[in-house]
Amino acid sequence: MRFQAISKIHISLFVIVLVVLIWSAIKPFDYADWIAEVSPGVIAIILLVITYRKFRFTTLSYFIIAFLCILTFIGGHFTYSEVPLFNWVKDEFDLKRNNYDRMGHFFKGFAAIVVRELFIRLSPLTKGAWLFVCTTSIILSIAALYEIIEWLSTKLTKGSKAAKDFLGMQGDKWDAQWDMSLALAGCLLALLILSKWHDRILKK
Repeated sequence: MRFQAISKIHISLFVIVLVVLIWSAIKPFDYADWIAEVSPGVIAIILLVITYRKFRFTTLSYFIIAFLCILTFIGGHFTYSEVPLFNWVKDEFDLKRNNYDRMGHFFKGFAAIVVRELFIRLSPLTKGAWLFVCTTSIILSIAALYEIIEWLSTKLTKGSKAAKDFLGMQGDKWDAQWDMSLALAGCLLALLILSKWHDRILKK
């Protein structure tokens, strides 16, 4: 009965994410940018569906993955620099930029729980300092890889509009450093506040 309840939660998360994906595909700001933004999330969903029977993550990890996919699909629909709510915040508080992408990179650090789970279940690593260091290193590597991909997109497409929207610097030359720093901050916060809860879930 408990297993069935958990499966229903996972199916519900999948349906919610799928609905947001379909919504995001309806008249996005730019289809080229939409494809670039949502592709990582779509690939992740496909892999999770394919491997669901052989390797099932905890519900906590699925919640984090679903939340990150939804953030990505919203960003893909509007582009990260034009999300309406954050444009309102920008205007209301006289900010220099739309900070939706900043928030997105911060919460991407919460994928540390997913990485941590993979280490605990598939490697010899156990709870302790090395697990913390290795998990943090992977999140930083992913954040850096994402910035490299963004940079390459502008080089390969010769600075097209879609590539500039994907890059989303909004005139900030330190954008890449900010994004990686916020991903690190999100990672550290997630590990500090969720690790014990995660351990209890894993024991079950």
